[in-house]
Amino acid sequence: MGDLHLIKLSVGSESVDSLTEFQERRLATAGGLWHDTRMMPRRRAELLDGGSVYWVIKGLVQARQPLEDIEERVDEEGRSYARLVLKPGLVRVAARQQRPFQGWRYLPSEQAPADLGQATDSLAEAPPEMLAELRALGLL
Repeated sequence: MGDLHLIKLSVGSESVDSLTEFQERRLATAGGLWHDTRMMPRRRAELLDGGSVYWVIKGLVQARQPLEDIEERVDEEGRSYARLVLKPGLVRVAARQQRPFQGWRYLPSEQAPADLGQATDSLAEAPPEMLAELRALGLL
């Protein structure tokens, strides 16, 4: 995995499952996955060297999605924007609380939450909100 990632709010998503369903519909109808954002990341090359978008859902970082490309686009009014082209498939991560913010932020690998393994213990099915609170309390 790369050394640099993006963190972004998934506005309108209720859960990782709802984001997955939305993306499956887009993939079926549009043939690809992307997220448009106003600002073009200046560190594009670093991000495309194995970087992901970490999705914040309901105040928690809950999943990541590998970046495939970052394209510079121009809308009908002549304003430029960035299209984050995403690889299909969300990877669930250890839920962590995240305050709201505008746009996106860089996320160095050392600050990124770990991927959830194929855990078979009872915690694997626990609600992400509860797991985040237990981590914040230092109990996990």
